[in-house]
Amino acid sequence: MSNKFVSQDACGCGTGASDCCGGPKVEKHTSLDIIGGVETKVGDIPVVSTKLTFKDTLGSWRMRWGLGRYGYSIEPGIYAVGKPKSTSPVFVSANYKMSFDRLRQQLQQGQKLQQLQQGKQGQGKKKERGVIDSFILVLDTKGINVWCAAGKGTFGTEELIKRIKAVKLEKVVSHRQIILPQLGAPGVAAHIVAKKTGFKPVYGPVRAKDIPLFIKNGMKADEKMRRVEFPFKERLILTPIEIIGSYKILAGVFVFLAVINLFKTGGLNIQNTLYGFLPYLGSALVGAVLVPAFLPWIPGKSFAFKGWLLGLLFVSVIGNIYFPGQSGYLTWVLILPAISAFIALNFTGCSTYTSLSGVKKEMRWAIPLIVLSAVAGIIVSFF
Repeated sequence: MSNKFVSQDACGCGTGASDCCGGPKVEKHTSLDIIGGVETKVGDIPVVSTKLTFKDTLGSWRMRWGLGRYGYSIEPGIYAVGKPKSTSPVFVSANYKMSFDRLRQQLQQGQKLQQLQQGKQGQGKKKERGVIDSFILVLDTKGINVWCAAGKGTFGTEELIKRIKAVKLEKVVSHRQIILPQLGAPGVAAHIVAKKTGFKPVYGPVRAKDIPLFIKNGMKADEKMRRVEFPFKERLILTPIEIIGSYKILAGVFVFLAVINLFKTGGLNIQNTLYGFLPYLGSALVGAVLVPAFLPWIPGKSFAFKGWLLGLLFVSVIGNIYFPGQSGYLTWVLILPAISAFIALNFTGCSTYTSLSGVKKEMRWAIPLIVLSAVAGIIVSFF
């Protein structure tokens, strides 16, 4: 389980969580729409558009739902945006396609914002829509976004050095600076990169939308640009993949209920099974949706505890409707909060509130308790 989260707007990054991070190394990469080329001393460098197509948008939507996630990467190497020269900036990104797309998209939108900030001279004249002419150095992060890859070691010192040498970056640009996303800092030893390549890493802002102002300020980020936030909207964006990720648990529960139904009644009643399944589906949605949505306001620091607490509240609300005064209620008390707790625990992979050591520590005590509670509920359900 990863302990990293990256906003969809993060500089060079896509999304987080165990599934949000992307997948293992893939042999086949997603194709890019190349709109031209820039001639350099090492040959032509492909130019990519800053405007995302419907296919790009659809791809991002699929990633939000975890569909085909393990092949959503691009070929590592160097790309160009606009009409860069040897003096143009070099941005570093991951080969997770959503990371790359978010960065190149903001280089277009960001330029428009930058033009507005530079004053109102030339009012009444239609300004040409431009981009920040630049190069993008794409590392082989095995299809994982920047922050997760930094934690896993694929967005790291060795890969950065290797990629700089592979594309012969010293012949592409005349300066000796590269702009890395701040969220990639844990994986990169800047002094070693500078020593072995001659290129000095400069850490850009957390979010790609701040890049224009960052460049305008002489490649300096203010406190706001450095702040990592995890607001309600961004937490909610990650819930679809959490819902999809819980399907194995729900499938197992449905089979279990069907067996219990068969054991108690001697027949398989699909309607009764579906009716009994709804509370378990509800407990999964509590862990996958409600816990992420209301994360800062739920008491406690442990994600598992937050999930268990909301799961218990859910049981107390609907328990008397389903099983007023019957033993089935005890089964729910033992199983439903355990399901919510387990799914909520998985969300540690998306959150900026956690650290790798903290996640490991929580898993050591939370998972045994979750399993114990679920097993106890299963045993009780037979009586």
